[in-house]
Amino acid sequence: VLGKQVAVVLSGETGTGKELFARAMPDTTPTMRTPTTARRLVAEGLGTALLIAIVVGSGIRAERLAAGDTALALLCNALATGAGLVALLVSLGPVSGGHFNPVVTLSNLIQGNLSPREALGYVLAQLSGAVFGVMAAHAMFGLPLLAAATQARTGPPMWWSEFLATFGLIGLGLATSRHRPGLVPFVVAGYITAGYWFTSSTSFANPALTIACALTDTFTGIRAIDASMFILAQIFGSANAALLFQWLCPAPMAAASSPPAQRWQGRTELTSAD
Repeated sequence: VLGKQVAVVLSGETGTGKELFARAMPDTTPTMRTPTTARRLVAEGLGTALLIAIVVGSGIRAERLAAGDTALALLCNALATGAGLVALLVSLGPVSGGHFNPVVTLSNLIQGNLSPREALGYVLAQLSGAVFGVMAAHAMFGLPLLAAATQARTGPPMWWSEFLATFGLIGLGLATSRHRPGLVPFVVAGYITAGYWFTSSTSFANPALTIACALTDTFTGIRAIDASMFILAQIFGSANAALLFQWLCPAPMAAASSPPAQRWQGRTELTSAD
């Protein structure tokens, strides 16, 4: 650093003190190499596994401590999920985009951010991570690694809830990413936390989570026979949101032409400033 400062002085460069100081000091801005496909897939699998462990594990813990108070258990489950989402999106988002959800990947496919092959890899990683997440949560509480859920969650009100929850998740996430990308983790987590309470289905809004919850006979469980309609509603809500909000909030030209990893690097740079 001292050598560079001396070189600037000896070179006879002119300018304001601020400009000369800027030239003399080294660029300490952290840079991140574009993640490889393997790293992105591992990040998606790991992030989804941790998300499922948070949702299922906090549900088990809350139900055991709430002594039959379902509202209290749901509140604890919602807060833990929201906090965990922020942590996962901030930390792993710059690696893979922080999907952890097949309908988020579907939305990116519709927008042209991912190729069909990349999207398939993401979904497979997410589904694999979801199963491991359930197993991890069960192991923490001494339960069988997998168990078929017996809790019924079905009917038009719940299907509509899943459509609306997923529509809002994708739409608000997309709109925020276009205008205030550094706030995406907080908008997504806040919306999901609210969704626990304003929907009759408790806002799964995630096919990987839905499948995972069919494998746990605990507070967050859903019968396998009911899961298919939840997933269909989620896919339909995601596709409609992606199409509408892509028109409503068009991407800036520079962002539209940059790869996903570079966009997420920009998001992490904005996080603290926002």
